[in-house]
Amino acid sequence: MRAVIFDLWDTLVVWRSDGHARVHARMAEHVGIEPETLRQAFDDTHLERSTGSLRQNVRTVLETLGVDDSHADALVDYRRSHTRDVLVPRDGAIETLEELRRRGLKRGLISVCSGDVEDVWDETPLAPHLDAVVLSCAVGLRKPDPRIYELACERLGVESRDCIFVGDGANDELAGAERVGMRAVCVLPPGRDEPLWPEARGWEPTIRELGEVLDLL
Repeated sequence: MRAVIFDLWDTLVVWRSDGHARVHARMAEHVGIEPETLRQAFDDTHLERSTGSLRQNVRTVLETLGVDDSHADALVDYRRSHTRDVLVPRDGAIETLEELRRRGLKRGLISVCSGDVEDVWDETPLAPHLDAVVLSCAVGLRKPDPRIYELACERLGVESRDCIFVGDGANDELAGAERVGMRAVCVLPPGRDEPLWPEARGWEPTIRELGEVLDLL
């Protein structure tokens, strides 16, 4: 193996649904609508947001809700601030990434995410520890599209057959990785005994801690 490519949410960083709810509540208060109404509008447009401009998506959501789009910049700032706060490496993430570097392996990231991640990425603790980062919002592709895996390999300068992909299993990402020739490893979010995503249940191999990937090399 020459590279290990990671998913972001619930892999390198733990997804916090309570924090997600809080930022929607703050945004809803700012524009004077019910939090659940705003959350549902954002959920309904997640595909658009994950493959394009966050600001344009926010404008679309506000238009759908009949809210003046002059609030768009403020809502984008709320999301950026929230994302900056939550992009905290899970236990063992930095240590695992640094051990991979020490062993001479390339380290990559593929994430289905919105533009707030791209906007604050260079400020995060993870940024210096990855050699190539492919974000769906920046490249217009989502997992499990084979092109997003191939793009990560191209940026790392490796062949897909020489890569391990590590993720929690969202977006059919594990099977998608194997379809392009990678070896896929399921990692459980902290505190879970099985994957959240049905398509990842029973996946072999499945690990509990990121550091266990080092034993698979």
